Amino acid sequence: MASLWDLSKRNPFSYPLQSKTQERKIACASPTPEEHSCEFGSAKYYAICGFGGILSCGLTHTAVVPLDLVKCRIQVDPAKYKNIFNGFRVTVREDGFRGLAKGWAPTFIGYSMQGLCKFGFYEVFKVMYSNMLGEEYSYLYRTSLYLAASASAEFFADIALAPMEAVKVRIQTQPGWANTLREGVPKLMQAEGIKGFYKGLPPLWLRQIPYTMMKFAAFERTVEFLYKHVVPVPKSELSKPKQLVVTFAGGYIAGVFCAVVSHPADTVVSKLNSDVGSTPVQAAKELGMKGLWKGLGPRIIMIGTLTALQWFIYDSVKVAFRLPRPPPPEMPESLKA
Repeated sequence: MASLWDLSKRNPFSYPLQSKTQERKIACASPTPEEHSCEFGSAKYYAICGFGGILSCGLTHTAVVPLDLVKCRIQVDPAKYKNIFNGFRVTVREDGFRGLAKGWAPTFIGYSMQGLCKFGFYEVFKVMYSNMLGEEYSYLYRTSLYLAASASAEFFADIALAPMEAVKVRIQTQPGWANTLREGVPKLMQAEGIKGFYKGLPPLWLRQIPYTMMKFAAFERTVEFLYKHVVPVPKSELSKPKQLVVTFAGGYIAGVFCAVVSHPADTVVSKLNSDVGSTPVQAAKELGMKGLWKGLGPRIIMIGTLTALQWFIYDSVKVAFRLPRPPPPEMPESLKA
């Protein structure tokens, strides 16, 4: 059986584009191999992609902890926290400005692990599924390929995230329960056992998998659209800083779609982790249709900015480490005939 590295060399998303019988030049001129620090699809390539995921998710989610805290409190107790501005005022009045940082440690650890799996495994699954489909089908059904690869990656990423997410939500939404990660972990273990850390995993999958599918597919197709119809020159002729601007724009557009698609499940996760003994169905019924959409405004702002910054950081890591960064996929010659 061919190794993943061997498969990646024949992958239509690799750089340069190759088939099993010949190597064809793509429309955009490629840099010389010496400019890249490693081969596309090598172990080093995937390791650096995973590192980029750690930075992109860990840093960005930690930076927006205050907004996330208020959003969770609006979802769990809308009577007390009426809107985003009221939520900030009430939180600062009761806990001071330090209270806005509650849950930063589980957020940083949890989302760093999630980012490692999300971005690292996405690159792996994209190569695997593409080679299963072949060059022509990979191009024709590339949106479905992006969706499948991102969903597979997020399945494992959420398993890594769930324990820290459970602690984070309790710290943020249950006053007096715990103030730090060191207090929260043993307290949760004593009260609910290991199951308590994974109680929110099913609704987390329901929230994060659609979110990630939208995040990656919308980003890939948006960037492809921008380079084809908006940017006046090929990607290879664009400077690295300008390429990163395109990345940021594509990430923000994708983030808006992500927020809307995943918001109801996000509300259920917040409610579930704050109510001991409840189930996803019970939480959804208690919230009602209107309650499921509480906090959407701040979440659009948070997720739009977050997603744009994540893609920007991730692509910047690739630039800094001189990884291969293929141009948007182009139609194979066999389909042009």
